[in-house]
Amino acid sequence: MAALLVSPALLVGGLAAHAEVVQKGNLRVEVSGRLSPKRLPRTSAAPISVMVGGGIKTVDGSLPPQLKELRIELDRHGHMETQGLPKCHVDQIQPASTRQALRACRPALVGSGSFSVDVVLGTQVPYPSKGRLLVFNGTYRGRPALLGQIYSAHPFTNSFVIPFRIGRSKRGRYGIALSARLPRAFTNWGHVTQLTMKLERRYAFRGGRRSFISTACPAPNGFGGAVFSLARTTFRFAGGVELASSLTGECRVRG
Repeated sequence: MAALLVSPALLVGGLAAHAEVVQKGNLRVEVSGRLSPKRLPRTSAAPISVMVGGGIKTVDGSLPPQLKELRIELDRHGHMETQGLPKCHVDQIQPASTRQALRACRPALVGSGSFSVDVVLGTQVPYPSKGRLLVFNGTYRGRPALLGQIYSAHPFTNSFVIPFRIGRSKRGRYGIALSARLPRAFTNWGHVTQLTMKLERRYAFRGGRRSFISTACPAPNGFGGAVFSLARTTFRFAGGVELASSLTGECRVRG
C-alpha cells in the first residue's frame, strides 16, 4: 500500500501549486498541480490552464523502475473543447525535432511541458537527459487523443510520441481522463524521472472565441469559493508497482 508522506503548497512558475508525495517501498513520486486563473464564474465555464507534473525517484538513490503507464484525471467540472481545432498526426512529429514538430503541427498545439530521463547505455553510469514536451490535439488509432512529442539531442538524438487517449468518467469526482501507455522504445531508452504537462489553448472558430480547456468554480450558492478535486494521477511501473495521488485545488467566484 502506498504511503502519503506530505501535501505541501509550492511555487511553480510563480503560481501556487499543490503537491503530494507518495511512496511505496523504495519508490517515491512527488505529484504537483495547479489551475489558473483562480477566479472563475460560478456556473458558466471560463478558459483556464492546468498543470500536472510528477517527479520520480528512489529513497536510496538507485535507478527507479521504468514507468509503463500514466493516467491523469481532472475535476468533473472541467470541459475539453476540440471542435474547430486542427489535428496533428503521429507521422508528422515522429521522428522530428522540437522545431520540426512545431513547423508541422503548431496550429494543433494545446500544451507544453518538460521531461527528464536517466539514459542507460550498457554498463555505464546512467546519463541524465532533459528536454521539452509538446502536446498536440490529434488522433491515435482512429480515436481522439493528445499527442505528447518528446525530443532529446543528448546523449544522442531521439524523438518519441506518447499518445494520451481522451476519455470521460460518468460518475465520481473526476471527469476528463487522459491515459497513456509509454512506447516501448521510449522506456527501453531511459527511465523517466520527471514529466510535467500544462494544457492551455484559446482559439477562434465560427466567429467566436473558444478554449481547449475550461471550467467553473463549483462553489455552492452563498459561498464565495470552493476547494475541489483538481486531479488524480496514477503511475504504473515495471514489475506491477502502482502509485496514485489526488490533488485538491482552490477557486474563488468571479463577479
